[in-house]
Amino acid sequence: MNVVVSYDVSEDKRRTKIHKVLKSYGQWVQYSVFECQLTDTQYAKLRSRLQKLIEPDTDNIRFYFLCACCFGKVERIGGPQPWDESIFFAESRG
Repeated sequence: MNVVVSYDVSEDKRRTKIHKVLKSYGQWVQYSVFECQLTDTQYAKLRSRLQKLIEPDTDNIRFYFLCACCFGKVERIGGPQPWDESIFFAESRG
């Protein structure tokens, strides 16, 4: 599944922990926004880990689910180019 995760966390220490968790699941695309491609199991683990870190009265994390077609049509203006996870194998000719 394709998920955009955004967060608004009031305390620096918690925000840093949340950022580190998200870095292990997806690509950091803006200050508090990640794009993730997850299995159902990975999503469940991510959600559980994040839920344990936040203060529900002051922090919030949002998960936006995008279909494959919509995820491929994300448009951006400015900023660094996103990194490409594609793997290419050169055909050796000998």
